[in-house]
Amino acid sequence: MKVQMNRRQFVQTASTAAISGALLSGRATLAEPVRAHSANDRVQVGVIGPGSRGQELIRQLLHLPGVEIAAICDIYDPRFEQVNQLVGKSVPHTKEYQELLGRTGLDAFVIASPLAFHAEHVIAATKTKLPIYGEKSMGFTVNDSQSILKAIEESGTHFQIGHQYRYAPWIVESLARIAKGEIGDVTHVYAYWHRNNDWRRPVPQPDPGGKLEHLINWRLYRESSGGLVTELGSHHIDIANWIFGEQPATVLGTTSISRYHDGRTVGDNVQAVFNYSKGRRLVFSSITDNSKESNELWIYGTGGSVQITIEDATFFYEPKKQKPIQAANYSSQKGVSTGASYQTKGEMPYRGAGERVRVSAAYEDPTLTALRSFIESVRAKKQPLADARVGFGSAVASAVAHDAVFEETRTVIPVPAV
Repeated sequence: MKVQMNRRQFVQTASTAAISGALLSGRATLAEPVRAHSANDRVQVGVIGPGSRGQELIRQLLHLPGVEIAAICDIYDPRFEQVNQLVGKSVPHTKEYQELLGRTGLDAFVIASPLAFHAEHVIAATKTKLPIYGEKSMGFTVNDSQSILKAIEESGTHFQIGHQYRYAPWIVESLARIAKGEIGDVTHVYAYWHRNNDWRRPVPQPDPGGKLEHLINWRLYRESSGGLVTELGSHHIDIANWIFGEQPATVLGTTSISRYHDGRTVGDNVQAVFNYSKGRRLVFSSITDNSKESNELWIYGTGGSVQITIEDATFFYEPKKQKPIQAANYSSQKGVSTGASYQTKGEMPYRGAGERVRVSAAYEDPTLTALRSFIESVRAKKQPLADARVGFGSAVASAVAHDAVFEETRTVIPVPAV
């Protein structure tokens, strides 16, 4: 069932009507904390938005010694019991994020609410002066991201964006080698996130007016979702920004619904070209009806290429080029001897195994690595690598691209306003 609403209506509906009725009963409140913060190595975390991604962050935080999930906030009651099951105890909860933000004894916040709420929740959290781990994308719109960045920098808030691949050892090592010139001058990044999955989640029935549909499947609707280019491509945009040392200036793209004609209003495929200075490009593709290529990047330089996946990285090197024939060695009477204009030999240089990137650390989920880094930076009171400026660079590019692919026009991406 297709339900039309604008972004403001979505926020109002998700905040009120979607949490009423037989499925949601009673008002949840936060109990008083069991103890005030004391030991420096203990980090008590409050979580806003423990849905699918929020629960994954909680799951990874549970691996970190000294970290406690101290309180949660969500407008959808079933999340409370799901988190209790995950954590193994009853976690204080509330439906009011301001109540969670005002709770004493907390040391940091994790914000993993739907994208349309990021600005509201992050900006409010900056007023507490406590550290924030905010899921990507930083903001839903360009204005959201600018407002978040301004609030973070004016308040001096310790903020880390959820670009976990900035912390994956094989990616860190690869980009360090690229920065040293190992594959020459990088001119293009081709990025893929291909899946054979419709992105839809089951919705409890009955669902009058499609209220739970929009609450649970918010990623499928333009008023609440940045679509594939944001929800998936923002990671690749961030890595391209890292490689090129800047955010893109413009974007051109296209999208359509080619398979899942189920009332969604974001595309089930997207292709976008992000334009950087010096003619450099990021080309991003995401489809949802075939998983070939999966989640990977190809980084192309004048001397080689790097294939990066979510598990590893491999370097390939360009074959040595023959020296061009010097025209001065030939007389004008005899002319220049030439061969065939095209030969197939040597046109498949990367059929070999390549050189796999070796790192000393055993494989670890990048989300866990990123969260560990966040907790360590909180304890050490040091700014994280993936800070607010990092988050802004990918967020505004994603937000602009989300509209650009519908309009199919080349669109300018703004730089930070502060």
